[in-house]
Parts: sequence; structure tokens; C-alpha cells
Amino acid sequence: MAEANKTTEGTVDEAEVARFSAMAAEWWDPTGKFKPLHKFSPVRLSYIKEAVCKQFDRDPKAPDAFKGLRFLDIGCGGGLLSEPMARLGAEVVGADPSKVNIEIAKTHMKSSGLEIDYRAETSEQLAEAGETFDIVLNMEVVEHVADVPLFLSETASMVRPGGLMFVATINRTLKAYALAIVGAEYVLRWLPRGTHSFEKLVRPGEIEGPLTASGMQIIDRTGVTYNPLLDSWNKSRDMDVNYMLLAERGPISGKA
Repeated sequence: MAEANKTTEGTVDEAEVARFSAMAAEWWDPTGKFKPLHKFSPVRLSYIKEAVCKQFDRDPKAPDAFKGLRFLDIGCGGGLLSEPMARLGAEVVGADPSKVNIEIAKTHMKSSGLEIDYRAETSEQLAEAGETFDIVLNMEVVEHVADVPLFLSETASMVRPGGLMFVATINRTLKAYALAIVGAEYVLRWLPRGTHSFEKLVRPGEIEGPLTASGMQIIDRTGVTYNPLLDSWNKSRDMDVNYMLLAERGPISGKA
């Protein structure tokens, strides 16, 4: 029934927004419906920190390594990525089309003693307002939007010269269907059934094409795999299921 209410205008899929809004109260429960994201966070945080510090010549050991950098966490949900970025000194805008998610994020931010600019806005609204960022975090979002090329184009347009975009998602392969949907949702019950739709999973080329067309250059690709013995996620050469891409917008011609 949710598909009948799905919008195809712009990037927002109303059915997906409603699905995540219904689970919003559990964003910060490490044993709840977002448990996989909590488990996944260490590997993606490490990847982001390493790449950002290298790109902007920062000391990764510094407690304020991201000071002076402006981040966009698009599709921020309850703020699981926004808060670590703010703790490292970044100026963070967390945007999500779900007002419920944003209220949860704001409440948790206050209890954490942080300052984050949370907005119930879409990528189109941010781009139209002329917002720009040093870093755009596009993590576990593209498989939930209505128009992937448009979404990638809009978010890429907000990356400043010399800036970076991180994209994390799930590949559209039979292996991903078996592990990320059947295994994670039906067998292990890590996620509520229906969290992911196979036809909405996104192959790397379907991300790289729109980003390249938007003036971005793909500078890194990595798979992410789960180790059941260690109960942890790690970077891998295997991009058949979960993977991350890193894209850069080159500096303005004539400038370093």
C-alpha cells in the first residue's frame, strides 16, 4: 500500500520518509531497529576521518581535526553521523525530509551539548538556496530516494572546489539480495522487513555516472563486509554488497 503513495517528483520518496519516520524514536537505541547502523558506524567514521584529514591536511589525532570545515549530512536521520562530525569541530548542517527525524536529532543534540544546524529540508531546497559545503556525507541514502541521478546532481552541486562527497549504499546484485535483504531482514531480522527494495539498490556505475557528469572525480572505491566472528564491519575489496565511494571536486583553475 505504501508504494501507492510514493511520489516521483523530485528526489523525495514519501513512502520511504514515512517508513523511517515511523521508526524515528529508535534512532539512538543501539539494540533497536537501527542496530546495523550503530554497528556500521565505526568503519564509516574511520573512512571519513582518514579521507578528510588527508584532503585538508589535518592531524587525525587532533580532537578538533574538522575545525573550520562545513559539512552537510544529507538524509541525516536522527543524527548518528552529524554528532561525531560536530564533536571533531565541524560546522554541520543535518538535513532530512522527515520532520520527525529532525526533532529526534535536535533533542539528542541538546542532551549531547552540541550545536548542529538541523533542518527538515530536501537536497533541492538546499541547492536552490545556494548552500555550499567542504564535505557532503551521502551515506545510506541513495537507495531510498525517488530519483537517484537528480539527487546526486543536486548534492554534488553543493560541494565546494577541493571538497569531497562520500557515498555509502548497497549494490544491486544477487549477492546483495541474498545477504542485505533476505539475510538481514528476514533471517537475522537485523532490519524491519521492507527496509530495502531490491529494485532501488544502486550499482556503483549508477552513482559514478551522475557524479562525473556533475564535475566530480571518483578518487576511491571500497567495499564493506561483515565479520560474524568479530561482530564488526571492515573495509574490503568486495563491493558486491555494501560499498563506499569517495568523490572530489577539483580546485578552481589556477588555484592550489
